[in-house]
Amino acid sequence: MNKFKEEIINHHLETMKFVNSLQRLTDKEWRTQIEDNKWTIGEIIGHFKPWDEFVIHKRLPYLFSNSELPKGPNAEKMNSESASISRGQSKEVTINEFISIREKLYEAIKIIPDQQWEKKFLIGETELSLYEYLNGLAKHDSHHFEQVKKVLNRKEQQT
Repeated sequence: MNKFKEEIINHHLETMKFVNSLQRLTDKEWRTQIEDNKWTIGEIIGHFKPWDEFVIHKRLPYLFSNSELPKGPNAEKMNSESASISRGQSKEVTINEFISIREKLYEAIKIIPDQQWEKKFLIGETELSLYEYLNGLAKHDSHHFEQVKKVLNRKEQQT
């Protein structure tokens, strides 16, 4: 297996494991802001779903075709809407939705042939490989998961 593909696949497996581990949180912990005037843990986890759906439906099928890439969404609007949805649903629903869509993304990535991982394509004016694109998304995941871990570590030290 291509080393880049393996790295991204492993990342997605780890994200599902990490988010599933958040089932142990109390509702109060789940709804804790990571900092003043910032998202809660639940909102952070909830905001991944529409982005994963976007990658599955509006990026992966187009990357190596001759078709033009669909325009990306308004990030601020999509993040705001997903945070709002997460505020109104239970921890279990948000976690299950994250895992369900992330599994679909994982499966879609798993079937991409090894030789596609280093081929270049354009998103707007930017040329990147599939690995560079998906690794950028993985770094975004990791950034948010580190924020969550930091809040949870702070809470543990206070008890």
